[in-house]
Parts: sequence; structure tokens; C-alpha cells
Amino acid sequence: MIRIEGTIETPHSLPGCVAAALEPDNLTLIRTTAIEERVRAEIDGTRLRSIIASVDDYLMNLAIAEDVCSAATRRRQSGSEKSGVESGSNGLKNR
Repeated sequence: MIRIEGTIETPHSLPGCVAAALEPDNLTLIRTTAIEERVRAEIDGTRLRSIIASVDDYLMNLAIAEDVCSAATRRRQSGSEKSGVESGSNGLKNR
């Protein structure tokens, strides 16, 4: 059986936040960690189709995680605490 291994490293201004956002995706094929100013995903598997699908999902989730972490930082820096969304409210807030 052939073993397929690889690494994806991407630079980020908030690598800890991005890696934490991706942590739920750390399954058997991909393991994500923050290293200095980068996020590293280590890929390991035996089925090429599964690896391709996992990498595709990972890259989409990576882009979303970067956007969320950047937006949260901007919001914190601007001093705005009200987002219009309450935790546990399915994204809805009574106004």
C-alpha cells in the first residue's frame, strides 16, 4: 500500500487563532498547528481521492478561518463589543 504525505504551510498574522479555528478539522488525514508566524497542516494517508478531498476542504476552511480571525481582531481593536449576534441564539438577536 502506498503512503502519501505532505505539508502545507501558510503565513498568517494570527497563526494561533487560525490554527485553533481549524482544530475541529484535525482528523486522521490532516493535523494543523501554529508555528511562529505560520500555520502548518501535515497530511498523511493512503487513499489519494480522500487526501485530495481533505486538502480541498482544508483550503476553504483556512480562508474562512483567516477572515474570521482578522475580522475579530479588527472589531476588538475598534473597541466595538456589540456584534448583533449572541452566543447560542442561532445567529439571531432580539432587538
